[in-house]
Amino acid sequence: MGSEKLEKSLGMKTIHQLGFVKLLDVMGDDEEVENSARISYGEGTRKVNQTRNLIRYLMRHKHTSPFEMCEVKFHLKLPIFIMRQLVRHRTANLNEYSGRYSVMSNEFYLPEGDYLAKQSTTNSQGRGEVLEQQGLLQFEFNRIYDGASMAYQVLLEHDLSREVARALLPVANYTECIWKIDLHNFFHFVKLRSDSHAQREIRDYADAMYELVKPNFPLCCEAFEDYIQGATTFSKQEMEVIKDNMSGSWTMSDYNLSERESKEFIEKLKKGDAE
Repeated sequence: MGSEKLEKSLGMKTIHQLGFVKLLDVMGDDEEVENSARISYGEGTRKVNQTRNLIRYLMRHKHTSPFEMCEVKFHLKLPIFIMRQLVRHRTANLNEYSGRYSVMSNEFYLPEGDYLAKQSTTNSQGRGEVLEQQGLLQFEFNRIYDGASMAYQVLLEHDLSREVARALLPVANYTECIWKIDLHNFFHFVKLRSDSHAQREIRDYADAMYELVKPNFPLCCEAFEDYIQGATTFSKQEMEVIKDNMSGSWTMSDYNLSERESKEFIEKLKKGDAE
């Protein structure tokens, strides 16, 4: 397709044999996030070694605009059915390979191993046990792919327009795109698409993208993992259960919380007590 024209890359990971993730460009770093936040305070407020603390404070209290000042840009090769999930993130900028201007590839996603699993009996969107007859299943995939690819070429040879001929290609057909997003919304993308409830194929892409971005924003990613990705929320009723059962001997230091984080945690637990 068009991948050979894009030589510049800050890192690349192969996904599912034929797909890939390339980090093309990064605008900003941890210091840029800090500088964007400190414009609110003016000169004379910065102290040595406060970059990490400030970034963690911003992430913890959902002050998102400093993270929006930084951007990451990717070149992705992925199946169309994964592309459809990617475009759901409407805060990103996107430009996709055109099947109207160009001939589509004859490359298709072929699941294998534990990706070939039964429909889950407890989750209408998930998978269950791994299926045993994998050779037969892959044969059926390839039979459809070969037939669709041949039919597509026949239609083109009969001078049918590319924009119409592509209609018969399966959603497993590979496409490519350039995808750019700010850091705050990238974290939101990773939070959703790396989650265990997301389809496994897009989790593979999200995980690879995050691994490429992380070295460029180590402090931001650390804060994201601690306060967003590895965190959860509780309902009002669940908070009552927690407060009613907080007894025994324990200290905040047992859980690696700073003094400020400890105070904020206690404030969360006390929220609603005056009602």
